[in-house]
Amino acid sequence: MFPSRPTPRAQRPRHGRRPLAVLAAAGTVAVLATSCAGATGAGPAPPPSVPNPEAAGAELTEQDVNAWLDGVLPAYLDQAQIAGAGVSVVADGELLTARGYGYSDVEAQEPVDPEETLFRVASVTKTFTATAVMQMVEAGELDLDTDVDEYLDFEVDKSYDQDLTLRHLLSHTGGFEERVANAMLGEGKEVDLRSVVSEDPPEQVYEPGTTPAYSNYGIALAGYVVENTSGTPFTEYIEENVLAPAGMDSSTLEQPLPEELESRLSEGYVLDEEPAVERFETVSDSPAGGLTSSVTDMAEFMRVHMEASEGAGVLEPETIAQMHEPALGEESLGGLAGGAQMGLGFFQEERNGNRVVSHGGDTDVFHSEMQIYPEENAGIFITLNSSGNSSLISHSMRLALAEGFADRYFPGEQADGGQVEPTAGEHAALLEGNYTSSRSIHSNFASALYTVDETQIVATEDDTIVLTSPETGQPTEYIEVEPWVWREIDGHRTLAADVVDGEVRAIGTTAFTFIPVDENTQAAVVLPVAISSVAVIVVAILSWPVSAFVRWRTSLPKRDRTGLWARLLTRTAMILTLLGFVGWALALNVALSFEPVSFGELRSIQVVQGLGALGIFPAAYVLYDNIRRGEGWGRYIGSSLVLLALLGTGWIATVFGMVAGSVSF
Repeated sequence: MFPSRPTPRAQRPRHGRRPLAVLAAAGTVAVLATSCAGATGAGPAPPPSVPNPEAAGAELTEQDVNAWLDGVLPAYLDQAQIAGAGVSVVADGELLTARGYGYSDVEAQEPVDPEETLFRVASVTKTFTATAVMQMVEAGELDLDTDVDEYLDFEVDKSYDQDLTLRHLLSHTGGFEERVANAMLGEGKEVDLRSVVSEDPPEQVYEPGTTPAYSNYGIALAGYVVENTSGTPFTEYIEENVLAPAGMDSSTLEQPLPEELESRLSEGYVLDEEPAVERFETVSDSPAGGLTSSVTDMAEFMRVHMEASEGAGVLEPETIAQMHEPALGEESLGGLAGGAQMGLGFFQEERNGNRVVSHGGDTDVFHSEMQIYPEENAGIFITLNSSGNSSLISHSMRLALAEGFADRYFPGEQADGGQVEPTAGEHAALLEGNYTSSRSIHSNFASALYTVDETQIVATEDDTIVLTSPETGQPTEYIEVEPWVWREIDGHRTLAADVVDGEVRAIGTTAFTFIPVDENTQAAVVLPVAISSVAVIVVAILSWPVSAFVRWRTSLPKRDRTGLWARLLTRTAMILTLLGFVGWALALNVALSFEPVSFGELRSIQVVQGLGALGIFPAAYVLYDNIRRGEGWGRYIGSSLVLLALLGTGWIATVFGMVAGSVSF
């Protein structure tokens, strides 16, 4: 549900998760690395051109918006092979237009109806959860800065002594690592919100309030605070206190959908030419991504967050304003406060000099974007029912449409930040290096995925920096406009760095925070070790039958039995090592396909991997024995390579938690 990523099938895992590739069944780290890198490294296909620049400053009228959308969206859908889309636009605080394009059911040739067709809006749900929390803050039932344990019937497992507050949860600074497994529930299973947030939670890896790290778990926990404090199931609370007052009678958090809405849900597709995905995507942490809605209902929600609507009977205007302000300041975030920030449930952006609050969201097949201009009393909501034909196409397409909307109707002037800082060259050089997203896994084997998902920053001769990230799929150039603050050249994004004692602690953007990569686990170290080690093991295993065949055909004498036990144990260890990597790859593939993986299966893989790692001891003896007996350079080199390969795979397995520790991912 992330303001929301692999092959078209797994393109942007659930409601905005980081891009994780669907892993190949080959299962070796080398193959895993190749498949991941290929998936996330490919840039999005270029969308059709956004409207004619001469139209910038067009009047925001129903006739003009309809003509603009009709001229742009059908071409977008056709190029991206997306089956259907819905769009709603609000102007002057009222619904201006709602449009449907393509099909909600390709086989039945059922067109998208903007009033009737329902879509899963994924992470956009988070803004509803934040709205519910703020209702209770407004009523005095909750406090943003009180430890959440005060509102729960269990104690949150924390790694830091500092309080964990609702302010942290709503601004994604609770400090929790990413979680992949059990994101979606199997057919027939119901959401148990208390179980989701209390049993086996993700590890808290950052001090609360210091490091934005997008967290579905954090928002789900905030939702459970609402449920436990109000005494009303979260789904019912949202329906009674947010959806109904806002006039959203075609929306629900119920999963699966109630009978009266079920037939209205659009089918979901990977590509428009492929069969619809059969399963209903039941989101386990429903406050973070469980909402189903229509584009006209989403227009009603956008109205709630516009100045002219004065909260539309859902919240007081002062509360709305508070949600749209930065949630934290420099005393908490350090230098990151100098860039774009989170409000309470909303991302904050600036486009053409206009303030925008926004949120995107993605399930496996549904993709949405909501952008609100509070002071202009305008907004646009876009939703797609297909992932499209390249890894980032649904993301780039909806953002191109949102940016086209801004450039056409709110052109303004893009702020340039003033004079370029004299420190630009020095600071650019300090930022140069490799980074990983704060939204990642730290405590278990799945952390290995992030070694092939690195962001690179390069300092240029012009004292600018170029950031290349899997999240955007293309290099972006920034120039320093304030000390430790950079603005995208010919764009609206900003970067801000928190530098402590001359070391970069973190770099923040509108939606992501980047952390310097540990030198020992960066891709430049891990991938060569993994690829070469696995290659040696595979070649060695394949050589065994070849050697046996050659001996049989040439009547070469068999090796004597001295050291046979060590050779057999080494061979067994190589097989187990390879099986361990295959097991992890298959487990991740299942999890990323939103199927359950049992604790017992993962522990079994861990045991297999651990036994394989023990092979370094017999392998060392084999090398010693070969040298002792003068077996010749061929055997010296072969046994040395096998020992190094087992050392390499054992190091990787140990560093990334494949032989011990948590298997909750």
